[in-house]
Amino acid sequence: MTTELTIRRPDDWHLHLRDGAMLEGVIGDTSRHFARAIIMPNLVPPVVTTADASAYRDRILAALPKGDRFEPLMTLYLTEHTDADDVEAGFRSGLIHAVKLYPAGATTNSHGGVRDMDKAMPVLERMAKIGLTLCVHGEVTTPEVDIFDREAVFIETVLDPLRKRLPDLRVTMEHVTTKNGIDYIKSAKDNLAGSITTHHLIINRNAILVGGIKPHYYCLPVAKREEHRLALRAAATSGDKRFFLGTDSAPHVDPLKECACGCAGIYTSINTMSCLAHVFEEDGALDRLEAFASLNGPAWYGLPANEETIRLVKRAQAVSFPAKIETGAGPVTVFDPMFPLHWDVA
Repeated sequence: MTTELTIRRPDDWHLHLRDGAMLEGVIGDTSRHFARAIIMPNLVPPVVTTADASAYRDRILAALPKGDRFEPLMTLYLTEHTDADDVEAGFRSGLIHAVKLYPAGATTNSHGGVRDMDKAMPVLERMAKIGLTLCVHGEVTTPEVDIFDREAVFIETVLDPLRKRLPDLRVTMEHVTTKNGIDYIKSAKDNLAGSITTHHLIINRNAILVGGIKPHYYCLPVAKREEHRLALRAAATSGDKRFFLGTDSAPHVDPLKECACGCAGIYTSINTMSCLAHVFEEDGALDRLEAFASLNGPAWYGLPANEETIRLVKRAQAVSFPAKIETGAGPVTVFDPMFPLHWDVA
């Protein structure tokens, strides 16, 4: 039985760090284990220009715990008025690694997102030309579509037509939550990959709804039926290069989660590697954890794998994580996978 595992230092290809006191409170949980992360731009106001991204990167680096080595990979928030020249300049400079498409109203701070894809086409055409990746929050937001069907409808009505219109556009389907999404990525010949979160490998929609509403399991895209969770697990543990870790770790203070209209987001940065080792061991795939967490993402984004390594050790006694972390912005509840965790980053 395997009780130790050494892998290249992992990266997180979808991360919310927020800003100000919250940034300062959560950044260490990522930089402790992860070498790099794709940083989400949905601040208030959002990160829409290269100058915005440069300033945000400076704030992230200033908030790092002393001695931690961590590289934030910056993104831009796509709007209907995004300047294609600015996007290209940011990409050529090495600062901008992706542009993020939020359909307006899809998730936290997405009200400034895209409503009319035709208005975003000049930027998307430029991105296809220069090889810059589009990261998509893959859900439609029209009220007549059931929330559990939003991803499947997005693929059919938005993503597939866009990819047929711009076949050279590189697209990351972020936080895939359905078998539909997994199958669509597998069917693509090229220029399409998908990130999968820690929590969607572990919870289905019962975690949110059975025995009372549990706001700390509520996220967007919302967790789906068990058949979809199992499809995500199979993809993540397969070693398939098109799938990689993007935690979508998204801190909100407890008062904004535990209220009549609670925010969407699950905080997993602190215990993701322990959770993943549990999942991959359970599925007999520990030998493929490195591919999912450390190799496939860099290959997709055209970056070298990290030279540093981390060592995971399986402890006889369950590893203890705090139920909450205290930040200058307030308390944030940590993801509880609902089973004991024995794997630890040594």
